[in-house]
Amino acid sequence: MRRRALLLSTPLLLLARPAAADLVYVLNSGDSSILVLDAVSRQELRRIPALREVHHLVMSPDGKDLLIADSGGNEILFLDPVTGEVRRRERISNPYHLDFSPDGRHLVVCSLRRNQVDIYDAGNLALLGRLRMPEKPSHMAFRPDGKVVYVTLQGSGTVGAVSLETREVLWEAPVGREPAGIVWHRGKLIVGVMGADYFAVMNPETKAIERQIPLGRGAHTVFIQPDGKALWATSRVQSRLAEIDPSTLDVRRVIDLPGGPDCIAFDPDGRLWVTLRWAGRIARVDPATGEFETIRVGRSPHGIFVQPRRAES
Repeated sequence: MRRRALLLSTPLLLLARPAAADLVYVLNSGDSSILVLDAVSRQELRRIPALREVHHLVMSPDGKDLLIADSGGNEILFLDPVTGEVRRRERISNPYHLDFSPDGRHLVVCSLRRNQVDIYDAGNLALLGRLRMPEKPSHMAFRPDGKVVYVTLQGSGTVGAVSLETREVLWEAPVGREPAGIVWHRGKLIVGVMGADYFAVMNPETKAIERQIPLGRGAHTVFIQPDGKALWATSRVQSRLAEIDPSTLDVRRVIDLPGGPDCIAFDPDGRLWVTLRWAGRIARVDPATGEFETIRVGRSPHGIFVQPRRAES
């Protein structure tokens, strides 16, 4: 498989770029920084300092703010996704993973270190409820009606269901050792079992594991392609990226992607941008051919996001 590595040129001080270029945001958890890249030139446009340890990010429901969670710094940064400008910072207790409910009413924050799941009012960030969860709340997925959030608990090897209406734990069920990424897909929960080599398919009604999708050691997380025609899953330890059929949940193909692939973002042209956690790089993958190139970023890149180019006037 053809691949090539790119070295970035000297960072620019200003976010000067062609208006047609996508922006790629990369969270360097080991460098306490947010890297902003021009997707066309692959040049570094900006490096935004964080307090300590950035891991995950999410776009606000109105599309105006990119929220970046600094878990070690106990804050969330609000960025203008088009310019990379930091609009404000909010003090939040140990935000590791975060996401908005489908109805836009709640912001849910998982605290891996403090064993808590916090539910905030999405409008004013008022804390509505704090649940102590055993142990290591990691990733989350929502039921489509926005009433229930499902959280992986790495330390206990379980998935917990939390009501966003009553703000109480509804149930907890075993899924496998060190569960990580989780997604709701056609009435099922697909969970990366990081302490093993497969993704578990859980029925949230019966709490039963209905099947396993083998991928490789360190099965980590799964993302739905924007057009719904594929799921993409990563194996951090065995360094694999897998395309999964959304109907059958069979693995269509596996791309060997050295460096510990972790999070994935999709650009408007359908390419995948993947963080390589152990290599200090990201990969740009062509899903049609499986070919990829790598770009050096910072230490331990984790979350990634692509801001589409602005429409030409």
